[in-house]
Amino acid sequence: MSRKCRLLITAFCLLVCHAAVAADRPNIVLMMVDDLGYSDFGCYGGEIQTPHIDALAADGLRLSQFYNTAKCHSSRICLLTGKYTFQAGNNAMDKALTVAEVMQAHGYFTAMTGKWHLDRQPTDRGFLRYWGHLSGATNFFTGDDTFRLDGKPWSDFGDDFYTTEANVDYAIEFIDEGLKTGQPFFQYIAFNAPHYPLQARQRDVEKYKGRYTAGWDEIRVRRYGRQVEMGLIDAECALSPRPDYIPAWEDLTPEERQWESDRMEVFAAMVDCVDQNVGRLVAHLKDRGVYDNTLIMLCSDNGGCPFERTRGKDFKPWDPKSYWCYDVGWAHACNTPFRWYKQNQHEGGISSPLIVHWPARQSARQGTISHQPGHLIDLLATCLDAAGAEYPQQWQGKPTSPIQGRSLLPLVDGKQRAPHDYLYFQFSNNRAIRQGDLKAVSARGGAWELYDLSDDRTELNNLADVAPDKLQSLVTLWHKVAKDVDQAPQKMRRPAGDTQQTFPPGQMTQRAAGPKAGKKGSTKKPGSKR
Repeated sequence: MSRKCRLLITAFCLLVCHAAVAADRPNIVLMMVDDLGYSDFGCYGGEIQTPHIDALAADGLRLSQFYNTAKCHSSRICLLTGKYTFQAGNNAMDKALTVAEVMQAHGYFTAMTGKWHLDRQPTDRGFLRYWGHLSGATNFFTGDDTFRLDGKPWSDFGDDFYTTEANVDYAIEFIDEGLKTGQPFFQYIAFNAPHYPLQARQRDVEKYKGRYTAGWDEIRVRRYGRQVEMGLIDAECALSPRPDYIPAWEDLTPEERQWESDRMEVFAAMVDCVDQNVGRLVAHLKDRGVYDNTLIMLCSDNGGCPFERTRGKDFKPWDPKSYWCYDVGWAHACNTPFRWYKQNQHEGGISSPLIVHWPARQSARQGTISHQPGHLIDLLATCLDAAGAEYPQQWQGKPTSPIQGRSLLPLVDGKQRAPHDYLYFQFSNNRAIRQGDLKAVSARGGAWELYDLSDDRTELNNLADVAPDKLQSLVTLWHKVAKDVDQAPQKMRRPAGDTQQTFPPGQMTQRAAGPKAGKKGSTKKPGSKR
């Protein structure tokens, strides 16, 4: 046999081997919802109808202790880069690679739909295809001027446009395009729902008519009961009480109860619509014959949002001129069983659902609830592990720095994974650090608190005075990580105060009926960047 023939045979064999490896690698669908509380999905205790999401959990894996950063933009940075916020370069992410850049370099077709909320555009950071909005919030029916299709302005808003549905329309289109290339695909869907404004189709809202007249106190009790029954929360972990700044439901006037019920119905309808579209996506994957070897992960960017910014209250929530929000009463219910909210680093702010589903790989029992802690920084590492790929040590001729995340796939395999040395949290003057089961946390620059999450996940028994040495050790560690690892600015690392903070009344709702309700809060227009 001639040398030329041998070289041709060798090249052919390498090509066949590469194609076989590519065929074995999973497709990946990563989905993030926006401002969804820990208990809003049915499989996390909620009463909202989420049968398609619940089915993924029943066939796959749920994490009971999965963490975000309590804020929209920082959670997206951690998800995309596998690093902490400032370590990655904050909104610019100029000190990190994105998961799209890394996966594309390893032969994946990369696409994104939905909310970006960071600098530049997705097509500048490794996504071959993108449709969505660059803003932090948008009108669900009419959009805004930040919508882009592959980097170019897009404004084809028809009469039947609704952002949640369009996210999946384009995701399906991109998935089909990826399948035609013969490459595995990486599809990221960043839903803007159920972030305010609370806007939903009339048919979805009407499904929940009268569902919330029992009020937030009763809804929390019911959700907690389901969480305990399904084994998501230990019965020894008490339900956190309603804070004094939230009125008892029975103390509201009939008009106030009606308004509160109405807006929670819209929130539920938005979550329901996400579920419908997840179901539509799953059906498409099955129709294309790629469902079993597609790794699906679904999480949230922060806990329930307590900010009252309603305007356009007189318009129905299926009218584009409406701009409803719910506030702290329902946010507390959505974060059942925890305390505090979006922006805060207590469990209510940073605890997310995470559902992981990969039929071709999973050896853990279907429907397993893992109580091993995880974090958004782990998702990039999980994608690399699934693809059998390594994080590059160099990029465009320059050395890279290691990511912080660790793969979650051992959980899919029914195994213990090596735990993080610590999990670090910071947003503005809210901060926390967890090491093992001990967690130190400070709200709004207030005094540090200490909790043992092994038997006090709802953070009701502050051990700061009982174990001051342990608290000080964690506080010292937080400052070290903030300075040396996250490289947070000095103003973000100021010493905490001596007084424990409570939630500021200024962010509560004005419950009086009429046009004055809703003048409080942001004056930004719908669709403006947040």
